Amino acid sequence: MRTRAQILHAAAEAFATKGYPSVTVLDVADLTGMTKGAVYFHFANKEALATAVAEEFYRKLGRLSDSVAERGLEPVPRVIAFFTETALAFRDDVVIQAGARLQIERSLIDSALPPPYRDYTDTVSRWLREAEDDGEPAIDSPDAVARVLVAALFGAQHISWVLTDRTDITDRVDEIARVVLGTCRAGTDRGRQRV
Repeated sequence: MRTRAQILHAAAEAFATKGYPSVTVLDVADLTGMTKGAVYFHFANKEALATAVAEEFYRKLGRLSDSVAERGLEPVPRVIAFFTETALAFRDDVVIQAGARLQIERSLIDSALPPPYRDYTDTVSRWLREAEDDGEPAIDSPDAVARVLVAALFGAQHISWVLTDRTDITDRVDEIARVVLGTCRAGTDRGRQRV
C-alpha cells in the first residue's frame, strides 16, 4: 500500500507541475525511483493515475470539511474556515494542486473524473441553510450563494496560481468570503428593516 501511495503522490506532483498532457508514466516512475513496470503494476495507464489523483483530491477536500465541522463553529464562520483551510491546502498540498489542475484539463483526459466540486458545493450550501436554524442572520438563496462562493474560490485559486504561484491565495479567499457573505447578509438586514 505504501508503494501505491508513493506513486500517487509522484503522479500528483507531476500533474501539478507539468500538466496532464505533458506527463508520462516514465515521469512518475522517475519521481518515485521505481521502474515503469512498478507503476503499471498499480495503475493501468496515465488515465488511471489521473483518476486516482482526482479521487484523492476530493477525499482530501472531504476530510477538510470534516475537520472544520468538528470545531463546532457557527455555520457562516464554518464556511469561512472551510474556505481558509482549502486555500491553505491549495498553497501547500500537491494533491490539491494537482486535483484542481486535472479538473481544468479534464477534457484532455480519456477517463471519467469525479464531477467537479459537487460535494464541496453541497457542504457549503447545507452549512449556509443551517445558519438560519442556528439564529444567525439568514442568507437569501443559500444554494445560489454556495454555487457563487465555490465558483469564486476555485476561480481565485486558479488566478492566484497563475499570477503569484498561490502566495496570495488566503488573501483572495478572505476577500471572497467578506464580500459575498457580507453582501448576502447586508441584503437580508435591509430586507428585515423594511418589514
